[in-house]
Amino acid sequence: MRYRRPRGLQDILPDKVAEWRLAEDAFRDVCRRFGFEEIRTPIFEQTELFVRTVGEETDIVSKEMYTFEDRSHHSLTLRAEGTAPTIRAFLENSLQGQDRERLVKLHYTGPIFRYDRPQAGRYRQHHQCGVEALGSSNPAVDAEVINLALCFMSALGIGPVTLKLNSVGCPVCAPAHVEALKDTVRDRLDDMCEDCRRRFDANPLRLLDCKKDGCKAITADAPAMVDILCDECAEHFEGVKSCLELYGIEYSFDPRIVRGLDYYTKTAFEFVAQGLGAQDSIGGGGRYDGLVEQCGGPPTPGVGLGIGLERVLLVREALGLVPEHSPRRGNLIITLGDDAWLEGLKLTDELRAAGIAADVDYRRRSMRAQMKFANNSGFANAIIIGEDEIAKGVVGLRDLEGSEQVQIPRDELAGRLKGSG
Repeated sequence: MRYRRPRGLQDILPDKVAEWRLAEDAFRDVCRRFGFEEIRTPIFEQTELFVRTVGEETDIVSKEMYTFEDRSHHSLTLRAEGTAPTIRAFLENSLQGQDRERLVKLHYTGPIFRYDRPQAGRYRQHHQCGVEALGSSNPAVDAEVINLALCFMSALGIGPVTLKLNSVGCPVCAPAHVEALKDTVRDRLDDMCEDCRRRFDANPLRLLDCKKDGCKAITADAPAMVDILCDECAEHFEGVKSCLELYGIEYSFDPRIVRGLDYYTKTAFEFVAQGLGAQDSIGGGGRYDGLVEQCGGPPTPGVGLGIGLERVLLVREALGLVPEHSPRRGNLIITLGDDAWLEGLKLTDELRAAGIAADVDYRRRSMRAQMKFANNSGFANAIIIGEDEIAKGVVGLRDLEGSEQVQIPRDELAGRLKGSG
């Protein structure tokens, strides 16, 4: 029997890992510069955490979560999104301490699990990097989170990226918008798709998020949330826009940006990049001032974002930023004869101890076969040891990119290899 990976999953093979590390390292570096600390939460949580925070009627909870029961009959769910587990850890571990005014800034990178139709860059196990800033209602924090995301994308050479911005209001003003939206579509609900008919009562804001042309046409005349914001939300939205303009960040207002989670308040945003076709969103986020309290904590404003790593890497590939061939790395020690074989094993161990990548051909094939293997496997250098080299206390060092070969004293090899990078 031959096993195959389940539908909607992917294997990240060795020739792709360098790109993943590049993206992850760039994200961690940008977070370091912005003062965000890394957090790592479990890969599964209590199911109720996601039901309570994300929203029972959202697509994530109603259709997409991987939920199971453990041997103690507790309902657990694989990580369906990154914010709720971070909030749980923030509260459970008292990360804010006694200083309720302190801004706690956290970042994470890890897999997200959702049962959905596989799309470009969106697998049933996909990967997300995100940040959460907890403890301040200042609109400058919203702008900082947006700025961080754009700095990350710039570090990876991704552009142009369009920032779409909206405000979804708060519990004071949002209900009026929801009712106005429902009034707009009520008489034409039968003409909308099945998902929109279900969302009409369960999660009406998601009507604006539908990508079907017919549904978009029906909601086109719905009033924009920004036109009926309460004074506090309107002032906050203006503050966010002012800070973005201060940073020189361009944005486009889009009243359809509502995000797919119940916990968002006020600011909502999304990043769109060229090169992905219809699935052009690479990330987004917003403010969630009531979420910590909803999870049993004290009133604590917050704002965060999530970026899909698969989507980011697809954009880099579409822009031609992914090199066709990986750079040559490491050293293969080629041995000729029994004494050279033992010397080669010893030298391999010495180089590794010195922090230098080294390997040998354990099949002990001919020199020609070993050289071919070194070339085809992408080694930077071949280090040749035979009886003559042992007698003279030297090794042959061949640059496999330029084919230049020199003899150098064996005791100088490590220094030479370190000096060449």
